[in-house]
Amino acid sequence: RYEAMLGAPALPPFMYGSHYSTAVGVVLHFLLRMQPFARLHQQIQGGQFDVADRLFGSVARAWESNTASLSEVKELTPEWFILPDFLVNRHGFQLGRTQDGDVVNDVELPPWAKGDPCRFIQMHRAALESDYVSANLHSWVDLVFGCAQQGQEAVKRSNVFFYLTYYGAVDVSAIEDEDKRHATELQIAHFGQCPTQLYRMAHP
Repeated sequence: RYEAMLGAPALPPFMYGSHYSTAVGVVLHFLLRMQPFARLHQQIQGGQFDVADRLFGSVARAWESNTASLSEVKELTPEWFILPDFLVNRHGFQLGRTQDGDVVNDVELPPWAKGDPCRFIQMHRAALESDYVSANLHSWVDLVFGCAQQGQEAVKRSNVFFYLTYYGAVDVSAIEDEDKRHATELQIAHFGQCPTQLYRMAHP
């Protein structure tokens, strides 16, 4: 996509049309089984839950869609490492059936979790706190806060998002057209924004 957009006059080229950190696309997607997120999710969807096939129903499917598709780049929320409740439909919400006829209820866990949300959280947190992650954490810092957030280093590391997601990319207050300004504000609010770039050099 990025190469195809090079030289196009309309928009700066990007690799991902969605963003890794958004209130609607990430937080409400993953936490829909808990309040107040369930209620907020329903408000966004006109008073009901989204179509069952689009709901977060399986860790395996979430992994597959975020590693095999350019349209999904969701960042994990803190609950993935501390709170098993977000994986369980304790309130008995009617989340519907998928096109395959499967009822969406509790989140389907990987086999190694043995059906236990607490075990999943325990092992997931252990992985986050592992020596491997500690040894590679600087690469994540570079992508999100550092030298690979923007510019040629971002291109090299396949880390280029829609231009409005970058902090300071546009001065909203300078947009005179009220409709265009409102549309830009909605884009930033609902589709995410990268944090301020803190480092220009590679993080040690």
